[in-house]
Amino acid sequence: METKPQSDQIPDEVINDQELNAVSAEVEAEITENETTEPVMEEQEKELSDAVMTSETEVPSGEVPVEETSDSTITEVPEPVAETEAETEAKVETETDEIPLAPAETETVTEAEPEIPMETVVANEPEVVPAVAEEDMVAVLPDENPDEDEQDESDETAEGEDAEQPAELEGKSREELVVRLEELVKQDDVNKIKAEVSQIKVAFLKLNKEFKHEAYQKLAATAEVEGESESDESLVIPDDEIEERFKAAFQIYKQNKGKYNEQQEKIKIQNLEAKNHILEELKVLINSEETLKKTYDEFKILQERWKAIGMVPKAEINTLWQNYHFLVEKFFDKVKINKELKDLDLRKNLEAKIHLCEKAEELLLESSIIKSFKQLQQYHEEWKEIGPVPQDKKDELWERFRSATDKINERRREYYNQMQEGLEQNLAAKNILCEKAEQVVSAEPDSIKGWQDSTSQITELLQVWKTIGPAPKKQNNEIWARFKGSLDAFFNAKKDFYNKLKEQQMHNYNLKIDLCVQAEALRSNTDWRNTTRELINLQNEWKKIGPVPRKQSDRIWKRFRAACDEFFASKSEYFKNVSGHEEENLKLKLELIEKVKVFEIGDNRNEAVETLKDFQRQWMEIGHVPIKEKEKLQTEFRTLINKHFEKLKMESISMGALNYKSRIERLAKDAPDAGRVISKERSFVQGKIQQLQEDIKLWENNIGFFANSKTANLLKQEFEKKIEKAREELQMLETKLKMLREANQ
Repeated sequence: METKPQSDQIPDEVINDQELNAVSAEVEAEITENETTEPVMEEQEKELSDAVMTSETEVPSGEVPVEETSDSTITEVPEPVAETEAETEAKVETETDEIPLAPAETETVTEAEPEIPMETVVANEPEVVPAVAEEDMVAVLPDENPDEDEQDESDETAEGEDAEQPAELEGKSREELVVRLEELVKQDDVNKIKAEVSQIKVAFLKLNKEFKHEAYQKLAATAEVEGESESDESLVIPDDEIEERFKAAFQIYKQNKGKYNEQQEKIKIQNLEAKNHILEELKVLINSEETLKKTYDEFKILQERWKAIGMVPKAEINTLWQNYHFLVEKFFDKVKINKELKDLDLRKNLEAKIHLCEKAEELLLESSIIKSFKQLQQYHEEWKEIGPVPQDKKDELWERFRSATDKINERRREYYNQMQEGLEQNLAAKNILCEKAEQVVSAEPDSIKGWQDSTSQITELLQVWKTIGPAPKKQNNEIWARFKGSLDAFFNAKKDFYNKLKEQQMHNYNLKIDLCVQAEALRSNTDWRNTTRELINLQNEWKKIGPVPRKQSDRIWKRFRAACDEFFASKSEYFKNVSGHEEENLKLKLELIEKVKVFEIGDNRNEAVETLKDFQRQWMEIGHVPIKEKEKLQTEFRTLINKHFEKLKMESISMGALNYKSRIERLAKDAPDAGRVISKERSFVQGKIQQLQEDIKLWENNIGFFANSKTANLLKQEFEKKIEKAREELQMLETKLKMLREANQ
């Protein structure tokens, strides 16, 4: 069944939600404004920004930062805004009676109240942002800035002397400055006058320093004229009336400022409570399930309320601002996530479907039609599961996928048309096999060889049947039933024939019992040569007798073999102890190796071959060497001989035959049970020869059944290669068999 292209389905959800787009646009504008412009802050926000900008690397005294993690560290801080007049006055005031605040630094979350982790939009699985637990919504940031302390009067004096005098106060006398200060301290609004008071203080300290210096110079000069030698400590310049008035007026200002600060601190505490309440409302709003538009309107109201509230205690500025900024970012994330995830989902779907198009097009290169078609079915299932893509890419992408689908379906139709033709050819070939099988069944053999030949024919027919392939579906079962019926009839007749052979097998069993008795009588004989010959003769008789019943076959064979093995084991043990000439043999073989090394091939190639053969015969005649040297010497000698044969460019089959002959000669000379081993090898080679002959005959018959087609020609070539290779191997085996027969004579 061909794959039918499915139209690109749009999910039930509405992608272009008008309310979401409207709110998203407004939020994006809000975020852009936050990124490109400075936020409008109250005075305490400005003070926090100044502190952060001036201490990026310094940790406030008493603050122990918690190890930073990707989930808990708040990384953004508010940017500074333009300095207000009140803040300028506050800065000047700190030069006279306040110790500057320790530089603030970006706060880290402590364990007092855990901060919710910052969500990351996961590209591969859009999902609704989970609600955040109320207790995890605000990141509580500790602020342990030290309390403000007033500086000593001596420090203020030093600052006043070193500070630059304001331009508007230049030219004024000490008395004029004191008069102006006395007027200012009578006003109730301390915050309004503090900047001017600080400027007056700076100017007065500078003028007063110059006044005292001049007075000191005059006093020192007078003491020198009068001849007085007083020390510098005795030349004290007392405070004059103007300086006393300045100190009194400034003391009044400090008292008024202290009262003003107490009032402001109470207001700041109230403001802190109000802003903390807004934070709680903001947490509830972030977890709200209301519509996005309504939630955003409520958020804007909370923002305006926040901005309308005044300053808070300086120790709470960092914590408050960071928590507020954290929750604002959380809200923006909530608004942005819906639109961003949908856009991301569309992009993901686009990439996934492009990848499916590429994979579908790659199936055109797949050699297996069935595999490519099944894989295409899977791709269509994946296509339906992926979801929508951007509208401008939808039709283009679908046409590309459908085009690949149509081409694969067309390949499949062509494939099945060709396959049907092959099925008809297979049916014709199987009809011929059925006729031949029926002929074999009709001719019932009357001998084992006849049944073996018939079995070989039936086996050949069955092997050819397996190579042909299926017939058309309607006739496939019918033709197989016909062929199988012939096989069943043949093997039933064969079974009846072999049932009659059981009596013969029992006779064979009795004969082998007699051989076991004879072998057991010889197993303790120490006449190694004659006994070996007798046991080999018994083994040959054993092979000639024929099969015995299956139940007794293994047991009687083990009995006969045990008697033979016992004798040959005793013989082997005896010859192991005969090692008197091994060292002498070692020297002889080393000398022979040297002869082979210096041997040079002359013009007479036949003579060279005979010399090499003679070297090998000498090697075999020398006898045993110490076991630890045997492998090394054999490898070295064989390597040298092979090199000389390679120079003679002998064919591989000739070299193999020579090597095999050398091995057989060595075996006949050294092995105590050489006759048994050679006989076993001969049986093995004969079996291989018979098997190869049968295979060659079968393959030659198979070639005749192949029809003239592309597929049949390929199979025909494969069979011809097999036959050629088998004939080469058969030639080698026949050469080996000839050598084995000669060695056994």
